[in-house]
Amino acid sequence: MVPPPENLDHSIEILNIVPLQGPGGIFAPSCEAAISLAAEEINSGTGILGRELRTTHIDGGRDPEEVAREVEALLATGMVHAVTGWHTSAVRRAVARVTAGRVPYLFATDNEGLDQAPPGLFLVGSDPSRQILPALRWLRRELGARRWAIIGNDYVWPRRTAEVVRAELSGTGREPPLPLEMFVPLGTEDFTEFLADPRLDRADGVIVLLVGADVARFNRQFTRVGRAERQLRVSPAVDQNVLLTGGAPANRNLYVPSSFFMNAGADSDRLARYRRLHGQFAPALTNFSNTEYEAIHTLAAMADAAGSLDVKRVHAAVQDDRVLETPSGERRFAGQQVVLPGYIAAVDGVDFDILDRIC
Repeated sequence: MVPPPENLDHSIEILNIVPLQGPGGIFAPSCEAAISLAAEEINSGTGILGRELRTTHIDGGRDPEEVAREVEALLATGMVHAVTGWHTSAVRRAVARVTAGRVPYLFATDNEGLDQAPPGLFLVGSDPSRQILPALRWLRRELGARRWAIIGNDYVWPRRTAEVVRAELSGTGREPPLPLEMFVPLGTEDFTEFLADPRLDRADGVIVLLVGADVARFNRQFTRVGRAERQLRVSPAVDQNVLLTGGAPANRNLYVPSSFFMNAGADSDRLARYRRLHGQFAPALTNFSNTEYEAIHTLAAMADAAGSLDVKRVHAAVQDDRVLETPSGERRFAGQQVVLPGYIAAVDGVDFDILDRIC
């Protein structure tokens, strides 16, 4: 497909993919609200390439191939200039096949690490080397946690992340570093099989690689059977929506690595601007919806650097460790991955207490 001419319309149209159903559906309201804040800020200036930014949201909680077919149909109209989204890596894989080389696609959540990204795909989120792995090293050093169990949903991100963790922990002691691994379907409601497995007693903690409401359900059940008193949990898949859904008692002894905690960024006024736009009863601005906000501003910075949203020109503009300016400060690219700082936080009720910078 030939990219649409830049005078086709007076706007830049961004297609945003976020789950409106399934376990990830709890993130949609905050993600959409965060994107609208970014759009408001960009449009109050010069827009993107001098044009107004507009966003359309589609449901990323469906079957990945169904989502990809809708994206392909919308791209065929010639009126979509870029794609963003917070959604699973399974959806990302399907969508990346139809966006490759056609429009920039900013995947706005943590990822499992890609050996080679399709042309036009940019990753605004951390891979395990800057997220779960440094978190495990910190937890071993500070809390003595050496042996881990893994519970994850059964798709690419949890399984690939588990492989990376397995390689990291191999040979760290006489005891098996991963006595228990289990992968369950998205939408699982009962975790009794995992929680009752005697191998779990050999772990110091649990690496939780579930999504959305599944994490909240697991946390409630983990606490209900008394494990939160004697085993910790660590998960990169937790934001304030997950904490609120699970309830404060379910979040005891839970640690979260992330790049986008609200109290870790350079843009200290962001929450105030968010509340001015959406009011006091808006969905929480979370570490996940912050990633979507960052993706929109990163796209604007990429377009400004390239003078275009043509995929080849955007790639050329961000190569060779190019640094771009965003409201959160400088953003550097390593290939198609944005390089981000990493922090670890302990959960305090339904909020985060940042403990340390881990990368």
